[in-house]
Amino acid sequence: MNSSGKSIYRLFKLKGDILTALVWRLALSMILLSLSRVGFYIFNHAMFPGIKPSEVLSALRGGIVFDLSALVYYNSLFILLQIIPFDIRYHRIYQGISKWLFFTVNFLMLSMNGADYVYFRFLGKRATADVFGTFSNETNLVPLFFRFLADYWPATLYTIFLIVLMVFLYTRFEVVKPQPKNRLTYFGINFLIMPLVVLLAIGAARGGFRHSTRPITISNAARYVKNPQNVGIVLNTPFSILRTWGKKELVRYTFFSDGEIEKIYSPHHKLVPRGEFRNLNVVVIIMESFAREYIGFYNKDLSGGTYKGFTPFLDSLLAESLTYEVSLSNGNKSIDAMPSILASLPSLETPYIISHYANNRINGLPYLLKKKGYYTAFFHGAPNGSMGFDAFARMAGFDDYFGKNEYPDGKEDFDGIWGLWDEPFLQFFASKLDKFRKPFMASVFTVSSHHPFKVPEKYIGKFPEGPIPICKTISYSDYALRKFFYAIKNKPWFDSTLFVITADHTNEIIFREYQNVYGHFSVPVAFYMHNSNLKGITNRIAQQIDIMPSILGFLNYEGEFIAFGNNLFDEASESFAFNTMGSNYYIFMDEYVLEMVDNKPVSLYNFRKDRYFEKNLIGQLPDIQSKMEAKLRAIIQEYNRRLLDNDLTVKEN
Repeated sequence: MNSSGKSIYRLFKLKGDILTALVWRLALSMILLSLSRVGFYIFNHAMFPGIKPSEVLSALRGGIVFDLSALVYYNSLFILLQIIPFDIRYHRIYQGISKWLFFTVNFLMLSMNGADYVYFRFLGKRATADVFGTFSNETNLVPLFFRFLADYWPATLYTIFLIVLMVFLYTRFEVVKPQPKNRLTYFGINFLIMPLVVLLAIGAARGGFRHSTRPITISNAARYVKNPQNVGIVLNTPFSILRTWGKKELVRYTFFSDGEIEKIYSPHHKLVPRGEFRNLNVVVIIMESFAREYIGFYNKDLSGGTYKGFTPFLDSLLAESLTYEVSLSNGNKSIDAMPSILASLPSLETPYIISHYANNRINGLPYLLKKKGYYTAFFHGAPNGSMGFDAFARMAGFDDYFGKNEYPDGKEDFDGIWGLWDEPFLQFFASKLDKFRKPFMASVFTVSSHHPFKVPEKYIGKFPEGPIPICKTISYSDYALRKFFYAIKNKPWFDSTLFVITADHTNEIIFREYQNVYGHFSVPVAFYMHNSNLKGITNRIAQQIDIMPSILGFLNYEGEFIAFGNNLFDEASESFAFNTMGSNYYIFMDEYVLEMVDNKPVSLYNFRKDRYFEKNLIGQLPDIQSKMEAKLRAIIQEYNRRLLDNDLTVKEN
């Protein structure tokens, strides 16, 4: 450092007693959290289409409340160490410990926010405590972590800048022990200051002092924005994680009596077959991150009718399949998708797989089909144990699980991070299907269309890049799917196999038409059977949890089971879908989507006609709104009760 730099460094140095230093350092933390929020918005501004500058400013102002709450909670020990009315707090070692405590805590807060600059793009919401459960079974966290740092280097650099700024400005304030003339008065004032600071801290943590005000929660962020989809700007990730930490039990709601709820919604199915049971093979294909937005078949109107998408083979397959005008996931993570698709079990707030109810007895699709003599198997190209899928496969009733450990030449076809490349693994899947005894039910979950969005070296440059990195991996996985169907199309069992094609969740969004809750959950749901009448696109709402009861209905299955979805082949069944983002609940019915937070409606949009979600109709359509509210409350009540009571199966005689 040259002499002028040293002079500036020395010049910018403050001195004062420990309470003044505390104010300085807490103010520093607040400023850094605010800068972190600004960075969050800058990096993710495309996720908030149509937001006006005035609403951005309102969100940033509202964010101060949540920053202050997070600051107090996370720095509570540091604050306490500074306000104890004893001179030991001025000791060099004591201050050294305090310094590193402050650095550690605030480093974690800034890092959480920094990580969410990226994670938010995939979830559409601030990360919550379940993020730790999501990755708890992964063995590739270290290489994945460094890959994220490199791939999203602007967010990394900005976070590092904030951390360096924190260290620099903290050390610019020198704590000087006062020399009071009257020590009795000095200690008296310090004893009085302690409860005052505690009181102020409690008020800041709660979000206010009014006795009628409950401590602020994630849902309170909606008050600072006109569109609830923009609450991500208001919240901060440390607060979101803190507020969702340790939520062990669901709430037992009683919105309706037993007699009332039976009329509104029931997951208890009793299928009456329309003929003899059809001993068809069943193959469920779950494509990683295959959002509807990437599929040309569904989006012929985008870009003035010129949009082709990135899935030429899937487009051709969908043209020969039965699919739906509206089809939605029941969550936004892979661990949400598997129980939804294979057991008709949604995830409300907490993913079922990592919830405290994950060991409940369930009647998954493989379990039910095994009663009919089916052999069942689940395939996932990731390392065994990833996402807890192997454990859930057992819970759902699969006979066998095939992961990376069961795959020959696993090292050669390993992508280095997530698992086996889709092309060889789907060929492995095809070869296994050919050897299974009939009838069989099998499911495969692909992995290649996942961050860091790589393709095998031999295919670099072969697939279109598109506007976002995932596009080329979607095209690669589509190519792998093409080769899979080519490998099995002449097998003797092909014509007697029902294929179901869907995705686990969406990913980064390209078009404004998908920059809303409808877009965040839009995935394909399609049924394909060669030389069958399963063709066309139906004006109906389909969801992942409809897949299991629909398969059973198509097979003419006779029996009772618990499924939170509907049989899509039963025209008399009601058409709707529901899902959650954190504590925000959504229900889609007819043309509308209703959002509820804390069991209170906050938005209502016509998602078919108002594709940009510009007109909030809350309170303007009372009949429609009340019907949707009742349906959603009934679903929540029944879902929570059945998980709490371990009542997810039909009692067998």
